[in-house]
Amino acid sequence: MMKIITLNLIFILLINNLFNSKTQAIDIVQPPNIKTVIFKINNNSSQFPILKKGSSMELSFDDLNANENDYYYKISYHNYDWSDSVLFKNEYIEGLDNIRVSDYENSFNTLQRYTHYKLKLPSSSTDFRLSGNYKIHIYNSNDELQFSRRFVYLNPRISITANVFRTRDLNYFQTHQNIKFNLIQDNLGLIQGYEDNLNIIIIQNDQWSNSISGIQPQFKNNKVLKYRYDTKTSFEGGNEYLFFDTKDLRVTGPNVSFINLDSLYKSYLYTDIPRKNLPYSFNQDINGGFQIRTVIGSQDPEIEADYSWVYFTLAASIELPETDLFILSNFNNYEPSKNNLMLYNKALDAYEAKILIKQGFYNYKYYANTVSGWKPNLVSGSFFQTENNYKILVYYKAPGEIFDELIGIGETDSKQILN
Repeated sequence: MMKIITLNLIFILLINNLFNSKTQAIDIVQPPNIKTVIFKINNNSSQFPILKKGSSMELSFDDLNANENDYYYKISYHNYDWSDSVLFKNEYIEGLDNIRVSDYENSFNTLQRYTHYKLKLPSSSTDFRLSGNYKIHIYNSNDELQFSRRFVYLNPRISITANVFRTRDLNYFQTHQNIKFNLIQDNLGLIQGYEDNLNIIIIQNDQWSNSISGIQPQFKNNKVLKYRYDTKTSFEGGNEYLFFDTKDLRVTGPNVSFINLDSLYKSYLYTDIPRKNLPYSFNQDINGGFQIRTVIGSQDPEIEADYSWVYFTLAASIELPETDLFILSNFNNYEPSKNNLMLYNKALDAYEAKILIKQGFYNYKYYANTVSGWKPNLVSGSFFQTENNYKILVYYKAPGEIFDELIGIGETDSKQILN
């Protein structure tokens, strides 16, 4: 038994090291009993919590052990690049953390039993003093870290205008999208020492894993800083996400081929094909997101949505050499692990995987890890027409301060890409 645990730990560490070779975006891989982590601002479907003064956010998750276990949350503060801050906890938190998550409820009328936990912040016990980058960490009663999630606290002091363009680099004209933007210093006055104290992070579809940073303004016009790079602020356009819907496990939903009932439901998706060499085709998606929903019972998805084994199949005439394929999206926090690793079935000429997933509507994509690094669009292809969402985060370290304040967030998308 100890040998199995050790091998699993080694696997997780290797996966984290591989993913972190490019970025620090990966957080701890959560244990298999923790499922369906949802972290968002109230009444907002996006799982990119941007907290502002007067707003609140909600974290929820399911424990498949269904034993009403005790869980506790802790808060940490980070620099703009998510490195650890030197601040003491009482400098960025008003009140306390390391408090038990007391709002929980057991599932009702489901084959897979689980306990649903819910936490709202800020609360009477915990509030936030500073704008910037935060993480919430969930621990069990043995003080073992179960998972972490990121969120940001915004103190808006600067305006941002942005648009998505086609890149002028002919090598990437058909595959990339270019972000150009302006920073308008409205309420801040003139930024002092922006070469050293101003940091920009650009993220695509709420993924920290492929963020762009380390860029300086090219032009300055009064209170406007202009960023007009062509290659430094370019992203692969990728392709529209694949999707499926399991809101009703009694019948097949969109992109579900058939359903079987054993001890749990089994949902078999239609076989996907690599799209890299196919023409671009628009497909409505939610940019990697997911929504929990069910049509069974009183339709309270938090405790009445059931779990099913979802079977994924990707056609492949040969096994890709020295390449691992993972099924990643927001529903698993883009965390590569053995739970979403695909295995090649030579008899079927296809890659296969099964993942235990709560009822709902899901986007997903096949990510490739090769000897030369991560290639998220190796299977799906990359097209400049793809609809993507972009966020521009502006951090400022004021003279004499030792923390990075988040002073602005701009947002744009490629629905109307410009030439």
